[in-house]
Amino acid sequence: MLVKDIMKRDVITITEEDTVATALQLLQKHHIRHIPVIDEKKQVIGIVSDRDVRDASPSILDAERDETILTRSIKEVMTSPVVTTHPLEFFEEVATIFYQKEFACLPVVRNKQLVGMITEKDMLQTFIQLTGTHSPSTQMELKVPDRVGVLADVCQYFKQHHIKIVSVYGYPDPKTAGYKVLVFRIQTINPMPVIRAFEESEFDILYPYLEDQDEI
Repeated sequence: MLVKDIMKRDVITITEEDTVATALQLLQKHHIRHIPVIDEKKQVIGIVSDRDVRDASPSILDAERDETILTRSIKEVMTSPVVTTHPLEFFEEVATIFYQKEFACLPVVRNKQLVGMITEKDMLQTFIQLTGTHSPSTQMELKVPDRVGVLADVCQYFKQHHIKIVSVYGYPDPKTAGYKVLVFRIQTINPMPVIRAFEESEFDILYPYLEDQDEI
């Protein structure tokens, strides 16, 4: 999945000449946490967050608070330079950036111009869609040898039982080298027939838990 498929295209923006008060109003009105700062060419030159605005605003507990602080320009409080991404970047690559940099959002830029915005909420929603947890389904986890063709071998069991696979992903088994865990979302009312078939196979069922699997 590409960034262009999940990004928000209607992005609220601000200029560096705008004031902290303007940013505060936009953040509250549109219920957002970040606003890209752009120039006359629609190029991203900074970003301002609700925390930046909050830190720059006078405290309501201060009886002698200076309201003129709200007239400060965004240029004084924005973060610059800004890390951006491209609409044709893969979701997985952007997820790595979010994780490593601990970002809450990324402006999306094409030909140096702002074309969208992607947030951590968008990333989480996409993960839910990719894993199939948003649709009625049953989860099954299998421990399998990490070898060529193993996914095709496992899928044959679902095919033989006429079970539709909603989604599948895998990760290295944390306990056993040379093995991986395949996580399936399948559409079936009664998964027991295919579960019994896997019990007689070379593959280990990790979930649903069997009666003798009480280890945590």
